[in-house]
Amino acid sequence: MRKNYLDNIRWMTIVLVIVYHVVYMFNGIVTMGVIGPFSEKQYQDGIQYILYPWFMNLLFIVSGMCARYDLERHTLREFVRSRTRKLLVPSTIGLLMTGWVQGYISMSISDAFLTIPDTVPGFAMYLIMVMSGTGVLWFIQMLWLFSMLLVVIQKVEKGNLYGLGGKANILVMISLVVPVYLSGLVLNTPVIAVYRFGIYGFVFLLGYFVFAHEEVIESVSKYRILLLVAAILLSVTYLLTHFGDNYAVMPTVNCISATAYGWIACLAIIGCMKKWGDTCSAFTLFMTKRSFGFYVFHYLPLSATAYVLHNETNLPALPVYLIVTFAAFAGSLAMYEIISRVPFLRWCILGIRKEKTDVKNNLIQFGN
Repeated sequence: MRKNYLDNIRWMTIVLVIVYHVVYMFNGIVTMGVIGPFSEKQYQDGIQYILYPWFMNLLFIVSGMCARYDLERHTLREFVRSRTRKLLVPSTIGLLMTGWVQGYISMSISDAFLTIPDTVPGFAMYLIMVMSGTGVLWFIQMLWLFSMLLVVIQKVEKGNLYGLGGKANILVMISLVVPVYLSGLVLNTPVIAVYRFGIYGFVFLLGYFVFAHEEVIESVSKYRILLLVAAILLSVTYLLTHFGDNYAVMPTVNCISATAYGWIACLAIIGCMKKWGDTCSAFTLFMTKRSFGFYVFHYLPLSATAYVLHNETNLPALPVYLIVTFAAFAGSLAMYEIISRVPFLRWCILGIRKEKTDVKNNLIQFGN
């Protein structure tokens, strides 16, 4: 039985990821690989501070929960095969096939081609563009790795950790902010800031061993209003304290205020969605089915449109934001609808083995 509130958390968060990337493309805080700001002071950049501390943590938590539910219905062998097809294949074979397109656009935006000698062989240039085009696929690369780690842990712990996780009450859930903070201090890659193996791996495992318990979610949901108010207050504190700092790298990315806000926000969102978002409609099914496609494809039309508008027009900020946002959603939807119907491409880019007519069976999930 599907848990609708988790599906809704996933696609809603992905929508916010797209909004974040639109703002990010023209931000004045993290300027590497983006078009850059419209003006010296941009208050809309605050959207990045509001979203960044929690939205990827939330996706990893939900993915950990879904991994638990998946393993309740399938064997470890089936789990490994499914995760490899849905996550590893798109982020390796799919990347090698199409990543150079995103890489070309990203390198054009950052003027990287001007720094590369003409003597670089064509195949080497192709590999450089592919690596530059990894983009949002870092998430599913890490998710596959954590899923494989989970298989090892599952064989060793024999259900003891899962049983212990079911005893967590609301005070325990809030106090987990301490190990979450500590996990953010380790296993961070020095160059590519998004590969935060410590904190993302830890919250993924929390999703599996703790959040997957229905009684734990009910406990969190019971205090959803208090958690929501606390998250709002913490977001204001974090924004006022760190606006203008590079929120994506140390020390800001894992400062106490960012971690506390991000963790309480995750609890508040899960609690609120359990109570108010556990619904299903034609629209939510539509978004759930295509959430993976929105995530995988959105950055290509977004960045390409931003690059063209920047080079060919002098439009003010608002219409640029609107056009790029429309391009991200419409472009990713069109790419999904086309590629999901082409047999080989849907396997290597989306991890879809074969086309199915049943909507439920056609859901492409991060963790389902």
